[in-house]
Amino acid sequence: MPEPVPAAKPEGEEHGSTELTGLFVEKPPSEVVAVAGGDVTLIARVDSTTLTRKPTMKWLKGKWMDLGSKAGKHMQFKETYDRNTKIYTYEMKIVKVVAGDAGGYRCEVTAKDKCDSSIFEVTVEAAQQEEQQGDILSAFKRADAGEDDGSLDFSALLKATKKNKRPDKEPPIDVWELLKSAHPSEYEKIAFEYGITDLRGMLKRLKKMKVVEPKHSEAFLSRMDSCYSVEKGKKIVLKCEVVDPNVQVKWLKNGQEIKGSAKYVMEAIGNVRTLTLNRTTLADDAAYECVVGEDKCFTEVFVKEPPVTITKLMDDYHVVVGERVEFEVEVSEEGAHVMWFFEDIELHRETDSKFRFKKDGRKHTLIIQEATLDDIGMYHAWTNGGHTKGELEVEEKELEVLQDIADLTVRATDQAMFKCEVSDDKVTGKWFKDGVEVLPSDRIKMTHIGRFHKLIIDEVKPEDAGDYTFVPDGYALSLSAKLNFLEIKIDYVPRQDPPKIHLDTTGNMVSQNTIIVVAGNKLRLDVEITGEPAPTVVWSKGDKAITEAEGRVRVEARKDLSCFVIEGAEREDEGNYTICVTNPAGEDKAMLFVKIVDVPDAPENVKCTSVGEDCGTIVWDPPVFDGGAPVKGYLMERKKKGSSRWTKLNFDVYESTTYEAKRMIEGVQYEMRVFAVNSIGLSPPSISSKPFMPISATSEPMRLTVHDTTNNSCTLKWLAPEKIGAGGLDGYVIEYCKEGDTEWVVANKELCERQGYVVRGLPVGEKINFRVVAVNIAGRSPPATLQQAVTIREIVEHPKIRLPRELRQKYIRKVGEKINLTIPFQGKPRPVATWYKDGQPVEDKMVSVRNSNVDTILFIRSAEREHTGTYELVLQIENLEDRASITIRIVDKPGPPLNVRVTDVWGFNAALEWDPPKDDGNCEISGYTIQKADMKTKDWFTVYEHNRRTNCTASDLIMGNEYMFRVYSENLCGKSDEVKFSKNTATIAKQGLEIKRNPYKEMDMACMPKFTQPLVDRAVVAGYSVAISCAVRGYPKPKIVWMKNKMIIGGDPKYLMQNNQGVLTLNIRRPSAFDGGKYSCMAVNDLGKDEVECKLDVKPFVEPEKK
Repeated sequence: MPEPVPAAKPEGEEHGSTELTGLFVEKPPSEVVAVAGGDVTLIARVDSTTLTRKPTMKWLKGKWMDLGSKAGKHMQFKETYDRNTKIYTYEMKIVKVVAGDAGGYRCEVTAKDKCDSSIFEVTVEAAQQEEQQGDILSAFKRADAGEDDGSLDFSALLKATKKNKRPDKEPPIDVWELLKSAHPSEYEKIAFEYGITDLRGMLKRLKKMKVVEPKHSEAFLSRMDSCYSVEKGKKIVLKCEVVDPNVQVKWLKNGQEIKGSAKYVMEAIGNVRTLTLNRTTLADDAAYECVVGEDKCFTEVFVKEPPVTITKLMDDYHVVVGERVEFEVEVSEEGAHVMWFFEDIELHRETDSKFRFKKDGRKHTLIIQEATLDDIGMYHAWTNGGHTKGELEVEEKELEVLQDIADLTVRATDQAMFKCEVSDDKVTGKWFKDGVEVLPSDRIKMTHIGRFHKLIIDEVKPEDAGDYTFVPDGYALSLSAKLNFLEIKIDYVPRQDPPKIHLDTTGNMVSQNTIIVVAGNKLRLDVEITGEPAPTVVWSKGDKAITEAEGRVRVEARKDLSCFVIEGAEREDEGNYTICVTNPAGEDKAMLFVKIVDVPDAPENVKCTSVGEDCGTIVWDPPVFDGGAPVKGYLMERKKKGSSRWTKLNFDVYESTTYEAKRMIEGVQYEMRVFAVNSIGLSPPSISSKPFMPISATSEPMRLTVHDTTNNSCTLKWLAPEKIGAGGLDGYVIEYCKEGDTEWVVANKELCERQGYVVRGLPVGEKINFRVVAVNIAGRSPPATLQQAVTIREIVEHPKIRLPRELRQKYIRKVGEKINLTIPFQGKPRPVATWYKDGQPVEDKMVSVRNSNVDTILFIRSAEREHTGTYELVLQIENLEDRASITIRIVDKPGPPLNVRVTDVWGFNAALEWDPPKDDGNCEISGYTIQKADMKTKDWFTVYEHNRRTNCTASDLIMGNEYMFRVYSENLCGKSDEVKFSKNTATIAKQGLEIKRNPYKEMDMACMPKFTQPLVDRAVVAGYSVAISCAVRGYPKPKIVWMKNKMIIGGDPKYLMQNNQGVLTLNIRRPSAFDGGKYSCMAVNDLGKDEVECKLDVKPFVEPEKK
């Protein structure tokens, strides 16, 4: 495949070097220069030979903007796959490049746990208009001068001078310098004046030009990010931080100031300024600024459209030339962009006049007014989030004759009617008599109703006899029949003449005694009868005479004629008919068999017997009744499940009852129906088959390998098939056979769902071939096989202990903790693992040991000190062995220190010493905690923590206090549970200080009780709790007595009395009318008493009136 290059590439462009690293086989150039108005194509290739899944490619602009949502006419994406090289090719094409397409781009490819990316820059240059300056001497030469002819034509010079005379050009204006000095509110005006249409691209370029000279921001502490990305309909917040919390800011969108509304919400919280855009639309995709005085900060918002999915798939069409075709799809959103393709060619409204494009809400339709053979192929509809396709099959028109015209024999003045039926109701035609076109008149009429064409001749004359032909327009086809004129001859007969029946053996009679009639048609049988006197005619079917002169089946009598008529023939009319004529001179009889033919019944039991990747085999039973005429064949139709559009699969009659339908889409459910065809016409459709889905078997499993073998088993492992398809994967079948045999034995009774299996019961020493087959609903895949047979024999492998890294050093655990050591090992056959502790086998009561084929587990539910020791694991296979040792130490809290004592006291300091604890908890003492307590308060305070020595000095002791000390031991498990107190105390002696106390006279606080807050009269509603309160003072503390109507309230639970710092409260729970009265509170101490009272009125509860 040739290497794609950008469609529009200016001269002198240099290709950037492409570094082949990671997943990429080819990356886009690091720098791409495109010309405005041209096309550019960027290509990346990924090698998938080492990947387990299909890679996913993303094209990004800037940091976050996903270009997949921008797919359309401007940006197009394409993905192809080469099965031979297993290389994916990804293309991004930018059509008609504009200035806004410039910037940094990134392509990212991901595949499960692997990722790679490539960064490249696109620069857009304006199209150069080269001024063609011709050689002035060439203008002087004559038009007929040769190459070496030097004579000049001054007339041409004068003409050229006159023609090339132009007005002086005005000096060019630098628009960018003009924009740099202008206010942002004037950007749009300048852009309009100088013809700049891409306002966003102009702002981005202007922003880059201004950034060339960075300035320190005097107004902003932190600026907005360079760009933001948001999905359509979501909310986004633009945030920056200013220096002055009281400063006012202005927000601009594309240079225009934004006013606050429900759409744009502007907030100021301290130094933070935010602009919230609610329910973003594509119109919000713009540049935004925050302005503080003369300072600004910029950002750009990209609005991503959500992917548009296809909710209704496209149907297939099978039509004939000239028919109208409408491919219709439905998408998830109204107004979405849908791209239509014919094969790999995109269809456009402007260039493809043959196609019509229609939008109706979420429905999109591609219309072909008159299909031709050139329109055969696959049609695709693409959105940025979905794809569907439908197939169009067009066949030449073939006109089928459903009913041929029949010969007629009529008498003078009777009516003759020729009738035929064709398959297309739109076909017109002409009638001819003996090669001359028949023209309509008062006596001759021609009609065309649907598929029926009729020629009616009233009052037939002898000259009307002849050959009549019907020729359909546009088809090399003709239908012929003969009109016979029956002359009436009057001969002299004697008075007594026996009756005679004269049967016409032409017309509908296929033999002398059989008449064939199409069901629904009219049978009129005119029988000439002679005899003198006029004979009596009797028609009968079987033993039943037909005497009706009116009705559907009737007999009409005319002079010398007997007419037998059946209107709208039915199947029940079939049978033997007898006509008997009698007169005095004799009798005559004739037998006729009327055969009714009709379209056949519908075929039965239509079903799908097998499916493939894009095909399905359909079988059915012939119709029970063939309509009286042999079935010529069948017509088949199919449709997608849920659709109402049936597509014809064949136009020519198919004779067999088994049909393979092809060119279907894998994973889509279809239904089929069948029509039977005989010489009369088309049967009704059969009952639709059950839905079936074209699916294919998977590809063969990958990388089948032998994982292990023993004397009677073999362990196989493999990877899933590369191609699974819509049928999924149900499981695997493992088969084996001896080398040289051809009979394969199934190893697993049920499907194996895992990608590994152990085949057991194999003979020792035999060479066995293995194969694995993937199975799904479509059947078995091709088998995955081994390159050579496997010898079934145990492989001896030396025992090897894989001791984990953390167990190679001392293993320390606390008392009570759980110990669970898993030691993996290897060796074949299965090794024997034995544990020893300090040279002795471990006891089951102390330690639990569990062994498997690949590891051994040492388990201690609750560790104790006696579990400390050296554990040794011995792994043996016959005479081979391996050993590994593990040192386990179980630690506990230490005991208290010994002999804590105060050794010296000086100034405000005391020296302490102690001895290490007798029990260190089976690990090193990490330190000591020393605490002191004053003998007066006995409150303990920590002096030192984590003191590593066995002595310390307590400083900053208070003069005149006596101190005692205590010490805790510490190790890995924490402080000791017990503490050791010092044997002696440390007294900080006073040094000649004397306190002179001032004389103090205690104040007499005694006073008699006095209420500072009296009781207040209350009125309450019965049933609602109430509290009455007052306040009292007095010393000594007075005794409080509550009374009701001068009666002391005792321990009644209805009353709750409280005294809180002299505030007295009496709570009465749910009072009734009985609780009303006078309540008093009396306070009494040794110096006197005081009393207050109040009145409590309890009103009955009255329910409000209901309205």
